[in-house]
Amino acid sequence: MRTRSFLTYAGVACGVAALAACGTSSASGGSGGNANRTLHMAFIYADTTQNPFQEMALGAKAASNDAGNVDLTEVGPSGINGPTEVTEFQSATRSSPDGIGLETLTPDLFVRPLLQASDANVPVVAVDTQPPNGTKVGLYVGNSNTELGEMLGTEILKRIPVGTTGNVVLGDDIPGLTLLQQRLDGMKKVIQEQRPTLTVLGPFDSGSEPTDNFTKWNDIVKAHPGAVAYLGVGASDAVSLALIQKNTGQRFIVGSCDPDASALQGVKDGYVAALASPEHWLKGYVAMNLLIQHVRTGKPLPSGWWNSGGLIINSSNIDQIIARQQNAQTRAAWFANEVKLQLANPSKYLEPMTAAN
Repeated sequence: MRTRSFLTYAGVACGVAALAACGTSSASGGSGGNANRTLHMAFIYADTTQNPFQEMALGAKAASNDAGNVDLTEVGPSGINGPTEVTEFQSATRSSPDGIGLETLTPDLFVRPLLQASDANVPVVAVDTQPPNGTKVGLYVGNSNTELGEMLGTEILKRIPVGTTGNVVLGDDIPGLTLLQQRLDGMKKVIQEQRPTLTVLGPFDSGSEPTDNFTKWNDIVKAHPGAVAYLGVGASDAVSLALIQKNTGQRFIVGSCDPDASALQGVKDGYVAALASPEHWLKGYVAMNLLIQHVRTGKPLPSGWWNSGGLIINSSNIDQIIARQQNAQTRAAWFANEVKLQLANPSKYLEPMTAAN
């Protein structure tokens, strides 16, 4: 695996408005002759209420704005609801026939809808979650979740001296979801290899929705008091664990994923040791840019897994990341150089679909 953790401030050297032109040589396929007309496209995502999915939609919107003359529809259920998302996707294949970026937490429900989209010549790029087997989706844009877990585990161990004994408690927001299990496997592997004196417990179901997540983590902490660390893999875990510390006066090592605003504040205030960000905004941008270039130029979409990388957020860069997350413009400015680099060098980021982890 190749670590792609871009910790330096990205700056604005690649004028964001020009980014739509980046990667044209690697961009996708289509009938061509679409350089000037308005494109009708969509980004369909799993949940409009939670940060990870909002970040991807913001990235997709930024790519469509930079390209210009793109009518982008952003749709998702309010709360994770696979059947509702399928209905929204099927509607988008009719209203947004030029291309769809699809992020879902229920990929198995999309086998037939994706085949129908292919039969209707609607190009689709999978974002964040691998496309299910049996479909014709040939491009998946997403980070390595195994690597993300290893990155978080390595960062957390900086706080735990060699020879320490005790428990490390793991939480799983959506048991059975492959991408979260990959993060857990990566984290657990690092801990067991580098701190064999620690006992890893779980993963325990920590719930995905914020209220449920807080309730479940309360129960987990009470059932396993005094642990060396409590670690999650979703957007709500760090938020809940920071609040538990504030409410109870306890202090313990916390790590999780995703740059939710409250989680970032937890890092700033010292309640959260580190976050591993899958850099969701970047995935949404890259996927939508490639789709747009596919239609504009008529060149085939890249094939395989586009490994877009991840980022560790800790006390050393928390101020930069909080500033980055202020609004759409600050996100675009921060990612500008990274977007330019990736779209100009597709071979560095593309791997076989079977390698995705």
